[in-house]
Amino acid sequence: MTARTKSLGFDLDEATKWLAARDERLKELIDATAGFQLVLDDARSPYEALLQSITYQSISGKAAATIFGRVRALGDNGRVPTPQQMLKLRTPALRTAGLSNAKILAMKDLAHKTLAGVVPTLAQARALPDDELVARLVSVRGIGVWSVEMFLIFRLGRPDVLPVHDLGVRKGWSVTYGKKHMPTPKELLAFGERWRPYRTVASWYMWRAFERAGYAATNKIRPPKARRQRPVVQARAAALRRKRSRLAVGQNSSIL
Repeated sequence: MTARTKSLGFDLDEATKWLAARDERLKELIDATAGFQLVLDDARSPYEALLQSITYQSISGKAAATIFGRVRALGDNGRVPTPQQMLKLRTPALRTAGLSNAKILAMKDLAHKTLAGVVPTLAQARALPDDELVARLVSVRGIGVWSVEMFLIFRLGRPDVLPVHDLGVRKGWSVTYGKKHMPTPKELLAFGERWRPYRTVASWYMWRAFERAGYAATNKIRPPKARRQRPVVQARAAALRRKRSRLAVGQNSSIL
């Protein structure tokens, strides 16, 4: 076990052996890939981690790093503004740092919910089960499930997280299992049941499969297949459309 994985809350050797024994394709990927390494970020609080996550949303990493540096400069001793400081900061100062109005509102809500105890401390987060932690953190404006899943994996080292909306994981799955289409999140969630209780490790290998295949190959992977409606469903849908059309014609006639 490397220094990078010593702080994990589970036995990595046991996890990889467990997965390899239950999934032949995943075993082949594990054997062909460098050993699992999860670099846990420094032990920052959920507040600090989510503040950075909000900053990085929808912009390039380089631009986000610059803006986050400006946000950090608004705090003390090189640290980001505390929740109390964030609530006192005026919008023009945050706008000057490069934040949009939506991100400012999200940061203010994060600060408010941190002070209210909705967003836990790092020690509290480590003691909370995944589901409860997700429920708490997604209540913050602008924070989605994916951001919380990344926190669970890269801040807390949780063993059983499957980011079903992550493009890299979904395309990595398609590469690993020889599929031309990506799975839907629902399909990936169902498939991933075989990986419990080590879905984080399986997800990590899906990311590696995506990287190894390269963009030339993964760009050819198509969106999920659209489900075909059954004949009975199609007939009902067509009847409903005809009914709506007749109603619309009747309403237009009455107006005339």
